[in-house]
Amino acid sequence: MRLVVVAGPPSAGKTAVVRQAIRSLQGGHRIAYLKIDVVRAFEDEELATEFGIPARKVYSGDLCPDHAGVMVMRDAIAWAGEEGADLLLVESAGFCLRCSPYTTQGLGTAVLPVVAAEAPANLTIVCLDNGAFGSTGNQPTPASGLVDMELLALAAGIRNTCKVQNEEELVEAWGSRGRGPNFIHAVLRPGNAQVPNIPLAPAEIRERFMQAIGR
Repeated sequence: MRLVVVAGPPSAGKTAVVRQAIRSLQGGHRIAYLKIDVVRAFEDEELATEFGIPARKVYSGDLCPDHAGVMVMRDAIAWAGEEGADLLLVESAGFCLRCSPYTTQGLGTAVLPVVAAEAPANLTIVCLDNGAFGSTGNQPTPASGLVDMELLALAAGIRNTCKVQNEEELVEAWGSRGRGPNFIHAVLRPGNAQVPNIPLAPAEIRERFMQAIGR
């Protein structure tokens, strides 16, 4: 079973990408489709009618779509297999994928090469690398102890890179960064502190962050 996740914010064109993918792949694959959203959605019904493929939708409710994806992915893959599919297309309103271990053994990503090619002068990527899937139990990632993320960024074409091991080095790297794109690989120790939930509303977090970086 191959798994393809098309994720992004509302009105980003995800369904258009999915439609083109189905048109291109349907001749060589048996495709199933899953929609993960936070509001009412009808793409599953539209695609099932248009292409004659098995399709379902899941509403994430109080979870973010990426967390919901983690919760339902095993069942979704099993359902797609029961439908005779060999390719599961997942369209998700989430896009961070920070808590999505179903991306393990992904066949390819293009984020870093695109950043290098577009070369935005005001972009600094801080890669917080604890080598673990922290949200789901600190399972080691496939890259843990094997892939150097700074070297990966260099290989993708990003020229301004560095690696930091502690808070002082991170502060120094941030203060001395030049014209972007920059890539700071911050190596962390896995583990979660026993702390209460953040007592701030999302809007407060956003405003505090924007003030801290000087807008």
